Amino acid sequence: MSEQKWPQVLWIVRHGQSAGNIARDQAEAAGRHMIDIAERDVDVPLSPLGKRQAEALGRWFGRMPKNKQPTAMLCSPYVRAQDTARIVMDIAGLTEETTAIITDERLREKEFGIVDRMTIHGMKQKYPELSKQREHVGKFYFRPPGGESWCDVILRLRSVIDTIVREYRRERVVIVSHQVILNCFRYLLERMDERQILAIDSLGDVPNCGVNAYEFDPAQGRSGKLVLRFVHFAMPLSEAGTAITVEPDFQAAPKP
Repeated sequence: MSEQKWPQVLWIVRHGQSAGNIARDQAEAAGRHMIDIAERDVDVPLSPLGKRQAEALGRWFGRMPKNKQPTAMLCSPYVRAQDTARIVMDIAGLTEETTAIITDERLREKEFGIVDRMTIHGMKQKYPELSKQREHVGKFYFRPPGGESWCDVILRLRSVIDTIVREYRRERVVIVSHQVILNCFRYLLERMDERQILAIDSLGDVPNCGVNAYEFDPAQGRSGKLVLRFVHFAMPLSEAGTAITVEPDFQAAPKP
């Protein structure tokens, strides 16, 4: 059998609830066109509940035997993801001596360009032709001016996977990122097509601090591969009595 190229375990985590998640829900409920939040998307912090969600997840990692805990943590540069990662590290008792933490801009949120901060109502009102184009093309291929399509996100994540197989083989790796990123990783790791991943996306949003976990199985494929073990796992939050939230990120465009 050829040498193992994958990590032994790969956990992909959505950040905790953010202030942007809350602001988006309020704007949508009120029928407003724009989301009222002052920070740049990259600077939006966790909400108080989001911090508690990260703490609950940290306790879950902390209960693992030392030889099962993460050895590396790759993180989006966005504040809400950075704070989630740091809280998980602190609560789990992980240190940078045993668990390297690396910021990787390729794990950033999908960029929405000129429709950033707009609600569903706002996009349809200000850019009706753009909204019609999106309905025709579909969210997988639609790229708003100045923004990204899902395909653009997938392209940058392909290089992340190249880095993982080159630098983290046999390790136990956590990725802390955003909802679209989790879905795009599923598309790549599980070899899906457009129809399959959009069907999964239509079922509902990824819980804040929800975990998708993959484990290397040497019996799969020609030389072993990562196999999905659980998806949208939020049991650590339930066990801690912490509310589970599934709000989409605040700048997310409407589903088809």
